[in-house]
Amino acid sequence: MIEFKLPSLGADMEEGKLLEWQIKPGDRVKRGDIVAVVDTSKAAVDIEIWDEGIVHELLVQPDETVAVGTVLATLLAPGEAPPGEAPPKVPAVPAPPAMSVPAATAVSALPMADSVLPEAGARRHVSPAARRRAQQAGLDPDALIGSGPDGAVSLEDVERALAARPAAPAAGGDRALAMRQAMAAAMARSKREIPHYYLAQSVALRDASRWLEQRNAHQPLSERILLAVLFIKALALACRKHPAFNGFYREDRFTPGEGVHVGVAIALRGGGLVAPALHDADRKDLGTLMHALADLVKRARAGSLKSSEMSQPTITLTNLGEAGVESVFGVIYPPQVALVGFGSVAERPWVEEGAVGVMPCVTLTLAADHRVSTGHQGALFLAEIARLLQQPEQL
Repeated sequence: MIEFKLPSLGADMEEGKLLEWQIKPGDRVKRGDIVAVVDTSKAAVDIEIWDEGIVHELLVQPDETVAVGTVLATLLAPGEAPPGEAPPKVPAVPAPPAMSVPAATAVSALPMADSVLPEAGARRHVSPAARRRAQQAGLDPDALIGSGPDGAVSLEDVERALAARPAAPAAGGDRALAMRQAMAAAMARSKREIPHYYLAQSVALRDASRWLEQRNAHQPLSERILLAVLFIKALALACRKHPAFNGFYREDRFTPGEGVHVGVAIALRGGGLVAPALHDADRKDLGTLMHALADLVKRARAGSLKSSEMSQPTITLTNLGEAGVESVFGVIYPPQVALVGFGSVAERPWVEEGAVGVMPCVTLTLAADHRVSTGHQGALFLAEIARLLQQPEQL
């Protein structure tokens, strides 16, 4: 029997509220399937399963709040019989005798070809993201007009309904407060338990800016990439060369990350912050990484993240350049061991080959765990990121 437990979706998560099951007893599931939706203090998160089997029993019901690690459901492994039962034998069933049906009855029993008759009591199909958004906004998703196949309700249908209704005072204050409290607890734990050290380095971006401008000039608007994507890729590639900054500190030992999954800090419109993972950022080309980042930001703000995106970042990047911040010294998000920050890009005096000129620059910062790395290692790590940004064609 396989136990499916509520996963930890971050150091600041102690419990979660089950919103919806996407499975039922008897369903066959495989690794990576989304099986449930859980509400945390930050967002409603799609929970993935990492085992293969047949759903045996659902132990927690929607609207129940349980602690991290609670068994939510049990699965039967492939070929496993339910407890106390032998594998069922399927008896041979004789074919029923043929029955004659009057022509008029046979015709009237069939629906018209252009109509769809749902089963009695069946719920309309509503996408998980649409259902969550509707519930958060106090709408009945089953009462909305759907534009999808067979009247399915999509996230766009919910947003359209929200835009059409009269404005109301903003809700969600309790969630924003809970998020701030959870973040405060996690950051207090981080500063209490992790011996931070901090480094900073100014990086010239003339070559990167010129290369990006030339690259984007020949691309349609939808295919252009942002400077932030170069930051992410340079960080991810530097983690390959300096793995001491990419991983987790648990049970008094460091465990390197199995991949380079860069957590990107995203500010939410209702207040608060999440840092979901861009998986395998070192292996994606810049165009793919740009699309992945745009999709991640959109889903984070719509409350449609996956559990793997919340639980698997191996290092976090925060970029406050758009806010005009010159430099940012972050607090490490446990159990990670490093956080890299980028400030605003600005024209600054720069000495090159003995001459003083003006250069677009950014301040690159590192907060790292002294239990895992040293200041010398940190300096080499920042130097590698800076080197990669000087050679953008290598990204």
